[in-house]
Amino acid sequence: MKLNIVLAATLLAASSSVLADDKVSTVTQLSSAAAFELANAAVGQCAKDGYNVSATVVDISGRVQAQLRYDNASPHTLDSSRQKAFTAVSMKQPTANLMKLVAEKPLMDPLRDMDDNLLFLAGGLPIEYKGQIVGAIGVGGAPGGHLDVICAEAAIKTVMK
Repeated sequence: MKLNIVLAATLLAASSSVLADDKVSTVTQLSSAAAFELANAAVGQCAKDGYNVSATVVDISGRVQAQLRYDNASPHTLDSSRQKAFTAVSMKQPTANLMKLVAEKPLMDPLRDMDDNLLFLAGGLPIEYKGQIVGAIGVGGAPGGHLDVICAEAAIKTVMK
């Protein structure tokens, strides 16, 4: 009996010290300066290509860090770019992949209904830093999601180099 009490006390003490390290976590996040640069670079690339778009950058929790609407971009592009960014960070993959998945496997269609902020259209990309997702960018307004992707990719390549 005495051995059981000593063993239990030892295990409790050992587990407490291990669990103490799990009370806080460190998160690498995108700076607001980088978020604004990304949004500006994406909108600038699309403007150069002749498209009036909006771009939104979200943090790892899906909260907006930066949002920019170019001249004459349609009003709905603000929401679509935000939803694309939210979807990319939430699902941890490009929104074009999710659009393709649902098209090819209708059984996966209920994924769309998990959250009102999800939008399975091309134009949302996760942003990685040193192999870790730190946010996402969404672009909306070009005449085709594949063109939104080009602008988002250009922004990431330019800013996150």
